[in-house]
Amino acid sequence: MNIEYIREYCLSKKGTSESFPFDESTLVFKVMDKMFLLTSLDRIPSQINVKCDPEYALELRDQHSEITGGYHMSKKHWNTVVVEGQLEDQMILSLIDHSYDLVVSSFSKKKKVELENL
Repeated sequence: MNIEYIREYCLSKKGTSESFPFDESTLVFKVMDKMFLLTSLDRIPSQINVKCDPEYALELRDQHSEITGGYHMSKKHWNTVVVEGQLEDQMILSLIDHSYDLVVSSFSKKKKVELENL
């Protein structure tokens, strides 16, 4: 899987925007201004950081060498995932979905309604 496919997938999600808030090589995806994925366009092999439930994050790290604690992030809540490795594309997409869903679940009722109405 490549970063362009991940970009298109993220942007297909409701309420998602992309930006470079840190520097010109760190691409960030947010749902209604809350970050759910970031990637450095300079990293080889390509990697993404995704938000993750803390217990599930540990489980994933134990099962997959391509998944580690979030690089430069809270290792409790973020994982770094090598996307040009052995992981199946469906697994990577499910991790992106999980991250997006975690962020949306933290929204207030008002913000969830706003997202639904986009």
